[in-house]
Amino acid sequence: MIALWACLSAALAIGAGAFGAHGVANPKAAEWLRTGGMYQLIHAVAAIAIMGAARGAAILMLVGAAIFALTLYVMAMGGPKWLGAITPIGGTLMIAGWLWAAWSFGHR
Repeated sequence: MIALWACLSAALAIGAGAFGAHGVANPKAAEWLRTGGMYQLIHAVAAIAIMGAARGAAILMLVGAAIFALTLYVMAMGGPKWLGAITPIGGTLMIAGWLWAAWSFGHR
């Protein structure tokens, strides 16, 4: 199931990044779409790479990337700017996922 969600996450990330690069006139919105897309794509690939050895870390990375990217995507589409206060929660979860992965690989 992790691989399925990671692949869907990667597809969404590529779409958001492309839309940010070609379909948005507002520079700030374009930046949010590119940033969200980049982080979401990186963590989708990372989750696939570690899902067998560090399942919990992979899930945490996907959840963190979803929160991080989706808040940026919604703001880019005109959603409330207060969502920017939620975005760092996703970043924190991504960092926690990497630390969990490091711990998992260090204790093999």
